[in-house]
Amino acid sequence: MKTLDKIPTSKLGRTTELVKTGVKIGGNYLKYYSKKAVNGNVSRDELNEDNAADIYDGLKNLKGSALKVAQMLSMEKNILPSAYVEKFSLSQFSVPPLSAPLVRKTFKRYLGSYPEQIYDTFATQSINAASIGQVHKATKDGKKLAVKIQYPGVADSISSDLAMVKPIATRMFNLKGKDSEKYFKELEDKLLEETDYNLELKQSQEITEACSIIPNLKFPKYYPELSGERILTMDWMEGKHLSEFAESNTDQDAANKVGQTLWDFYMFQMHKLKAVHADPHPGNFLVDCENNLIAIDFGCIKRIPDAFYTPYFELAVKENIDNPDFFRQKMFELEILLENDSKKDQEFFTELFYEMLSLFTSPFNSEFFDFEDATFWDKISELSEKYTNDTELRKMNGNRGSKHFLYINRTFFGLYNLLHDLKAKVHVKQYQKYL
Repeated sequence: MKTLDKIPTSKLGRTTELVKTGVKIGGNYLKYYSKKAVNGNVSRDELNEDNAADIYDGLKNLKGSALKVAQMLSMEKNILPSAYVEKFSLSQFSVPPLSAPLVRKTFKRYLGSYPEQIYDTFATQSINAASIGQVHKATKDGKKLAVKIQYPGVADSISSDLAMVKPIATRMFNLKGKDSEKYFKELEDKLLEETDYNLELKQSQEITEACSIIPNLKFPKYYPELSGERILTMDWMEGKHLSEFAESNTDQDAANKVGQTLWDFYMFQMHKLKAVHADPHPGNFLVDCENNLIAIDFGCIKRIPDAFYTPYFELAVKENIDNPDFFRQKMFELEILLENDSKKDQEFFTELFYEMLSLFTSPFNSEFFDFEDATFWDKISELSEKYTNDTELRKMNGNRGSKHFLYINRTFFGLYNLLHDLKAKVHVKQYQKYL
């Protein structure tokens, strides 16, 4: 794969790249409508594939928050056409890496020495290249190490990237007024945290120590003396990426073991730590030869305040969802219903969220849950399609829900999708023995 000697970091440079992408997409639509004029039965599949490829090609050279958004979207399997999901999923661990000279320059700037002066051996070719950083193999004192290097300029470009994305997101989700700023601020704050490798080092050590009580779960050891603001060194962990394991595995017991560990890991963080690994995509997990789960990235940690945690999980209980007065009260606490809503709006959103929560929380209301259950996923797809095509919903203010929904919902959607890919059956309450 071609390496990058530089990444556009100025607002002008990054905007220029996005404009080029926009021109390509415009051409794709012209081609599609020209074909459709001749043949009315032409499907949108080719258009989706061309658009997905052009958007991804534009974002992969920008890296940073622009590519991170693609990575987040790749997890939305029930919202995006499959062409986008497949192409954007490459952003998890398959994008052009930095060239060796740029890697050496980054080391010199942040650790004061070149990599060959710090480690006994250092592979100049990266093993993985993703949205915010890339990983290299190294050795020191007989230990195999993974060294994560952040791309230059990522932190500095986050605000300008989000400013470019904001008008598109505002239209897509029908956000109105100043209230929408809380969602963009939450996104910006979390992305900035992900660029702080000193913070990631601290979070990694804290969470791995707390979660070490969970069986079949492994973590790398981290090395503060070999890490800094933009460089992070940890043990090299052997295993398959979770997606690779899920695709090749034919052993149901192994799938259940990995799935149970993943579920217990997330429930322990949610309920014990009130802080959760909020980036559950396959590139952040490995499975070793004994079917142990390995968590290897703690850059995105969402802390859950009690004022959100309490009503959120109260509504994971079926009896509470089915109690109209209690349900309505929690809708206000979670900022889903607003004091200035009309009666019609309140009724509409109460019905919508009752339907959504009754479905999405169903795994919590049984002793065991099979995440391969086709009925469950069919209902999610039907619900998504129903409200995507709802003309009334498009007219209403999309500023619904606490800002904390942004990453907590992302976490649960990602977790559900990983468990679905594994075809895992989990014991829902097992995590409670570790609290």
